[in-house]
Parts: sequence; C-alpha cells; structure tokens
Amino acid sequence: MRNTFPLLVKTDFPALRRARLETVQANLGYRCNQSCTHCHVAAGPHRVEEMSWETMELLLRYAVKRGVETLDLTGGAPELNPHFRELVVHARLKNLRVIDRCNLTILNEPGHEDLAEFLAAHQVEITASLPCYLEENVDQQRGKGVFESSLAGLRQLNALGYGQSSELPLNLVYNPLGPVLPPEQTALEAAYQRELAARYGVVFTRLFVLANMPIQRFGSQLVSKQQFVPYMNLLKGAHREENLTAVMCRNLLSVDWQGYVYDCDFNQMLSLPLGAGGSERTHLSELLERELTGARIRVADHCYGCTAGQGSSCGGALDPAETQTAARAA
Repeated sequence: MRNTFPLLVKTDFPALRRARLETVQANLGYRCNQSCTHCHVAAGPHRVEEMSWETMELLLRYAVKRGVETLDLTGGAPELNPHFRELVVHARLKNLRVIDRCNLTILNEPGHEDLAEFLAAHQVEITASLPCYLEENVDQQRGKGVFESSLAGLRQLNALGYGQSSELPLNLVYNPLGPVLPPEQTALEAAYQRELAARYGVVFTRLFVLANMPIQRFGSQLVSKQQFVPYMNLLKGAHREENLTAVMCRNLLSVDWQGYVYDCDFNQMLSLPLGAGGSERTHLSELLERELTGARIRVADHCYGCTAGQGSSCGGALDPAETQTAARAA
C-alpha cells in the first residue's frame, strides 16, 4: 500500500482552533470482518490491534471528568473487541450517549447473533455504512455477498424498532465509489428512503454523506491510478471557507486503541499527533486535568476533504449556520 502522508503534510489549509469538547471517538481496534477498498483505517480480519479494558476505563473516567456528552465507538468492527459490551454498559450507566459505527454484516457473524438485541436494550445509536441501495455497487466496494448480509442486518434492527423512534436512531453512511465529491445529502437521503422502503421494506433515520479521504487504501489507489493530484485539486477547488466553523475536529477528540489522542480519526490514521500536544504523541491520561478549548488543531491537505462542497464529517454534511447558532447560544 502506497503511503500518501508525504503528499499531504505540506499544506496551505487554514488554521483551526478547538471549540468545546462534546464527543470522544474511540477506535476499539483494527480487526474487522470486512476489508473495504475505501477504508481509511485499513482494517481487516487479520488485524490484531485492540483496545484493552484498562484503556476503556480511562476513556470513561476522562469522559465524565471533562463533561463529554457522546462516546462514539469505531474500528475496524468495534463489536469484535472482547470488552465492547462491557464498555457500552458502563458508558450508558454514566448517561453517556453511545454511538456504534456498525458495518451491519457483523450482526450475522457467529457469536454475535444477539448483538442487535443488546444494542437495542441499551439504546445504543447505530451509524451503519451502506454505500448504495443497489447490490452490485455495494458488493463492488465491500465484497460479494456484503449487500445481502447488510440487508439482513437492517431488517434485524428494524424488527427491534431501530429507525422508527428517537430512542433507537439508525443512521446510514454513504461514501462515493470513486474520486468524486458525494452528491447533495438531502436529495440522496430521500432517494435512499424511497428505494430501501420500496425494494426491501427497510426504514432508517438519517443518511450521512461522507467524502472519501485521500489516505490509506483509498489514497493508495489514487496514487496507483495517477488520480491523486486530480482528486486533491477537486477537493481544494470545492473548499468553502464557511465550513471551517463546523468541522468535526473542533468538538471531537479521537483516541486510538492504545489510548493516544488525535484531533480526528483521519489524523490518527496518518499518525499526526494532537495539535494541542506539540510534536510528540499525547496520551489520554495526560489530558485528564487539561482544558482543550482554544487549542490548536493539527491540519494537513487531507482536511480539504472535510470542507469541500457541502462539507463532510462523521455526522454527514456540515451545517455551518447551525454550528454558529449553537455557539452563540452557548
């Protein structure tokens, strides 16, 4: 796999500063039951890195001490971490909102047959990746049979009430299949809702539209196909200054499986240390007594993926106006 870091680190991306911390996004490990071509984590079945229970206890302690509202669990497939369920139980007992970034197919894996029921019982929000409502396109990106397995997972979740009430949100995530900007989120969400309901009887809450980041597997593919420079030019050409107020790194802290912290999940995959921590890696244990509001955010050229067009984040397209209203209210 070709490393795109040297192509990204020299940047003219605008400087950013942190706002109030709301979300801790924790990568519970790189093991996954899939090996997707677009995956910015380069996750797969043979990865062995996983977060320990000791680090999870630190996560919970930090979240409570710093007034964090949301614990966002990602991977790999976060559910493959042996301590996943224990972490969820403790987080919910502490009144943390918990998001599980679920690939849907994990719900059908041996040993996880009761996973959907567990998530529903603890009112865990689910954000599930589904790059298209057509089987051919999903299997092209994810592998043969992934669409059918994903559909089975969605039906399990619907049967438990997911996607039908505010208590059990089921959000889907869309990534483009190639080096293009994602379509407008509202229109695509309507198409997904219409097609999934008509074709398969499946319902969901929201669709989050994300841009592909020019890092890891996707970035390597771009380099191999001589598409890296054109894609970066596309992102830079579509940059919107107003999106800078709403980028997710201003309110989020990313934690890797060892407990080291980064400004976002993409920076984590590039090993770009926390902007507030200088040039060295910073461990979450060093931040228990530290306020991050106003601290510098480390940026590089891949950050244009978050500000291009309608903007992109782990919660979909950006809404700068909503962010500014919330900031004034605070």
